[in-house]
Amino acid sequence: MSNPMEQFEIKPLIPLELGGYDISFTNSSLFMVSAVVVSTLLFAFCLRRRTIVPSISQSIPESIYEFISGLIKENAGTDALKYFPFIFTLFLFVAMGNLLGLLPYAFTFTSHLAAVGGLSLIALFFNICIGIRKKGWGYLRTFMPRGIPAALAPLIIPIEMISFLSKPFSLTVRLVANMTVGHIMLKIIAGFVLALGIGGIVPIAFNGCIIVFEMFIALLQAFIYTVLSCIYLSDAIHSH
Repeated sequence: MSNPMEQFEIKPLIPLELGGYDISFTNSSLFMVSAVVVSTLLFAFCLRRRTIVPSISQSIPESIYEFISGLIKENAGTDALKYFPFIFTLFLFVAMGNLLGLLPYAFTFTSHLAAVGGLSLIALFFNICIGIRKKGWGYLRTFMPRGIPAALAPLIIPIEMISFLSKPFSLTVRLVANMTVGHIMLKIIAGFVLALGIGGIVPIAFNGCIIVFEMFIALLQAFIYTVLSCIYLSDAIHSH
């Protein structure tokens, strides 16, 4: 049975180096690009013939659009709809990355802390820019709410900063942990199938059920990631 952790190994496909730093195009990079390309092609195909009464293919992107729009309104308010493209892109990128990782011999970049953490930091900086743009440098009052005695500043400010900086951590760990555990289970059970040979019918059936369940988890985690991003966006817009 092969090591179930091998599937998470990042391998360079096109070795590149710049100034002593390794910037190789890896299998992780390939599937990130693939997630963008597949999403773009899927939407282009579904919307190639747009009509007032949507066809089945046209209803797919329209349903996703309305779904994400509803999430933003519910969790961040109508004021946040101007940032719809960013939230919509986050959802598609994470969802497509999760789903592509379920294909045979694919690589799940959403199972890596570096990839998801980088995405979460982008979301954090995006929220900071929105907060500063809306409230000016008064946005920094987030770390020292009004009405708090100045004597408590050495205690309150570190607590508020830790709470603020934990946002990308919570976004990252939840997604990475779920994707990693699910793929390890699939790999282990697939190893049992090979080891048992003809007697591996039961593990095959069980693995099939897990794959269906993992598809649900893939979309659920993209949904949770998007909801949390909307909540953090709401904090940046409406915080006092």
